[in-house]
Amino acid sequence: MTETKARAGGAMPAAQMGMPQILAANPGADVKSAMAGFLNAFKGFQDDVKQSLQQQEERLTMLDRKQMTYSRPALSAHAELDVPHKKAFGAYLRSGDDDGLRGLVLEGKAMSTAVAADGGYLVDPQTADSIRGMLVSTSSLRAISNVVQVEATSFDVLIDRSEVGSGWATEATATAETATPAIERISIKLHELSAMPKASQRLLDDSAFDVEGWLADKIATRFIRAEAAAFISGDGVDKPKGILLPAKVANASWSWGNIGYIPTGAAADFAPTNSVDCIISLVYALGAEYRANASFIMNSKTAGAVRKMKDADGRFMWSDGLAAAEPARLMGYPVLICEDMPDIAANAYAIAFGDFKSAYTIAERPDLRILRDPFSAKPNVLFYASKRVGGDVTDFAAIKLLKIAVS
Repeated sequence: MTETKARAGGAMPAAQMGMPQILAANPGADVKSAMAGFLNAFKGFQDDVKQSLQQQEERLTMLDRKQMTYSRPALSAHAELDVPHKKAFGAYLRSGDDDGLRGLVLEGKAMSTAVAADGGYLVDPQTADSIRGMLVSTSSLRAISNVVQVEATSFDVLIDRSEVGSGWATEATATAETATPAIERISIKLHELSAMPKASQRLLDDSAFDVEGWLADKIATRFIRAEAAAFISGDGVDKPKGILLPAKVANASWSWGNIGYIPTGAAADFAPTNSVDCIISLVYALGAEYRANASFIMNSKTAGAVRKMKDADGRFMWSDGLAAAEPARLMGYPVLICEDMPDIAANAYAIAFGDFKSAYTIAERPDLRILRDPFSAKPNVLFYASKRVGGDVTDFAAIKLLKIAVS
């Protein structure tokens, strides 16, 4: 409260005498008004905070619902990225509905895509990987050959098989012109390999049937048999050229374009005495630059006969692998069993020995196409799968053959 005092010896003015009463009445109203304003402002702030918290809670709830994965085990909450591809591919195989495949937005590295120009579709990544794994593990020649992937109709290999000429010269004599190297080109054409398994529509409608696994197994089995035979004995007519296709000559008269052979010394079998000698001659008929990476190729019947061979001291020339997945060895070189090699018979080339990384090249396109045909074999559904592959001998000096003959 404001207190007013008069100066000493003077009287207090009447107007100032009424001011204490007026000032004493106003402060209570001002405090009340200020308090009411403060409470209103605090209430408004509290309402704003409550509204903001409620909005935040609603947003978190919405995000949680979007991120929840229903119908999955509690311990497997990670997202399966390939599920849309598998569902779309399964729908196409079962009913021919390609809307799912067309609607997928695929990354550049994905193996499943629509090929409108060709009229077919690439298989999904899981199926393609299964087929490729079975090819590598089953086809022995593919496992040891040079395999390249191309995006063209053929693959050309440049071969430099000649040497630059040289000669000794003195300080005073003129240097004569020497021979220049010659380069040759071997063109490997790609041929179409196809398979067409079928299944009934009722079987495809069964959701418990693994369509992708069945299809991969059928196609892989067909492709394995066709490739294995063509890489060994293919004639080059709508199929790859095999390692046994080029002309065979005695190794003593070998020339480029032919494959040299070593005879066993017997008309229809290995020589009854010194049967190991022909194997030793076969190994050292190959050039030293190829022997470091060389391998034997033969079928199971020939391997059974070779496994019994012993040297002069009674030691077996054949030795089994000491570790898991280690191939058997003959004279220290790995042996790969390829059932398409000829059996032991008169004039047959039963064993091949060489560096097949240098000797044989397989060219293929990386894509695999599948067409679904529900009309040609009703009520069955045909699945036409195709790929393009080719092969040929690219170094005739890197292969030697063992011929079942006297000479």
